[in-house]
Amino acid sequence: MAKWVCSVCGYVYDEETGEISTQTPPGIAFSDLPDTWRCPVCGAEKSAFRRIPEEDVHKGAETTVADVVVSELAAWGVRFAFGIPGSSSLGLVDALRRNKKIRYIVVRHEENAAMAASAYNKFTGDLAACLTIAGPGATNLSTGLYDAKEDHASVISLNGQVAMQYTGPGRIQEIDQDAFFRPITVYNNTIYDKQMTVLLLTQALKFAILNHGVGQLSIPNNIQKEPLNTSYCPKETCIPDIHILPDVKQIQRAADAINQAKNPVILAGWGAYSEGEQVVGMAQRIGAPILTTYRAKGILPEAYEWVIGILGNVGSPQARVLANEADLLITLGVGFSKFTDVPTDKPLVQIDIDPMKLGKNSQTIPLWGDSTRVIPELLTRLHQRETGEIQARIQKMKKDWDDQREREADPIAVPIRPPYIMKILSETIPEDALLSIDVGENQWWFGRNFRIKRQRFAMSGYLGTMGFGLPGAIAAKLAYPEKEVYCITGDGGFSQAMAEFLTAVKYDLPMVVIIMNNHQLGMIQVEQMMENYPNFGTDLYNPDFSAYADACGGVGLRVEKPPDLQPAVEKARNLKIPVIIDVETDPKRF
Repeated sequence: MAKWVCSVCGYVYDEETGEISTQTPPGIAFSDLPDTWRCPVCGAEKSAFRRIPEEDVHKGAETTVADVVVSELAAWGVRFAFGIPGSSSLGLVDALRRNKKIRYIVVRHEENAAMAASAYNKFTGDLAACLTIAGPGATNLSTGLYDAKEDHASVISLNGQVAMQYTGPGRIQEIDQDAFFRPITVYNNTIYDKQMTVLLLTQALKFAILNHGVGQLSIPNNIQKEPLNTSYCPKETCIPDIHILPDVKQIQRAADAINQAKNPVILAGWGAYSEGEQVVGMAQRIGAPILTTYRAKGILPEAYEWVIGILGNVGSPQARVLANEADLLITLGVGFSKFTDVPTDKPLVQIDIDPMKLGKNSQTIPLWGDSTRVIPELLTRLHQRETGEIQARIQKMKKDWDDQREREADPIAVPIRPPYIMKILSETIPEDALLSIDVGENQWWFGRNFRIKRQRFAMSGYLGTMGFGLPGAIAAKLAYPEKEVYCITGDGGFSQAMAEFLTAVKYDLPMVVIIMNNHQLGMIQVEQMMENYPNFGTDLYNPDFSAYADACGGVGLRVEKPPDLQPAVEKARNLKIPVIIDVETDPKRF
């Protein structure tokens, strides 16, 4: 059986498989097609077709570079690839179609593909891929990939590339992707030689995992389709995990400093997120209150007796008082963001996996290592203290802060006040739920007023980009289909990614999207106020978000009065389909 190619558009007619769109059955020779037969893609006549040489037909039937790339990703545990198909990635997309170990999630914008891949790693610690085309597909990925770069999320990014590169102006969708991705990635390359496929892909995966960032490969369209026998490909392996432990003398030096401190305070960051119980053990032994960064909110339930809450501009006044009074700060995997505003004019015991972050001042005792290993070693060297007095003070501080937030949660104010929204969500969302938080005023109120228990949440941290919430929720539901997933967003953030609600419906991903609809870019309005500018350019003209949900095939609920909020959340979580709750609120802080 032969194959014939259209000289106008490149469509291939395969005599063995026939043609579905024109209902030509398998086994019909090209010469036996009626003279009226036309190319199903461009309409060209039979005379426009030429026969593909037999050696090229056999060549196309072998395992291709694209097949090898996808099978290697699956072997490394990649379960999802987010993206949009296109002309320069068709070989890779078809390899995904044929490989049942990786699920290809087609999104509506490439930025959201990269956001979802970044969020997947933040929720699970595992790799996901994003895959799209050369040129605009690559450039659209950049914001989501930059989120992964800034938050040290491991992501593998695959991009098609045009077959003939760097030929000058006028080439369609051709950009210098090597140069474009260089500032964003921890590994960046293009496969020019098919024999290097496995080695370069392995390098991209290793760098992404071990350096906690984006590994990017561009694969030219013609290379994707080349036959490849992997037995002739060089290959590397990757150590599964890294644990670093400082020198024993340095650990003892840190322990001595903690034992001698009169008023130590623990500040837990994202780097210690998995070590909540160990952090409590340290607090109980040395009588130290536990503060957290924003990203570490939820390392322990806020109700725990030693936990004060977030230090920073969304945190409590009590946390700031304790940080300022401390004669020693013990920082565990803390990024030292300006929003946390860690006081660095005092002695620090600093644990961090990144040696470049260590040594914030001349009084720092740096411990290069991961909290998983360092905290237990430190604990065995710490003295047990009498903690009754500090415990009593912490409990009073916690009560004062809880009472303040309770007063702010006005149950009768209309439009519904954000503190009340967070109070109801705190009481209604189950303890094992996953939360994807967007950027904006909703994020400020979540950090300040949501009483977290054992929920896990992800957000765009250091990049702070709007539109993260919805693709993050999609990633969360794909990763943990058995858990309830909530997206907490504002009208500004949601509208930047709202087409992905269709993605949630398409792939049957039940979730609850709570939109705090204040008809403003509320955070920008506050920033203008803080810098004494008049409010300008922040008002938003919104659609009916609940009607939009219905139009997409989900369910939309609209809430305008406080008593209706909790029933709406309960109804949404029981519907088991994607739901939008459009909550009418306002941009006022208090």
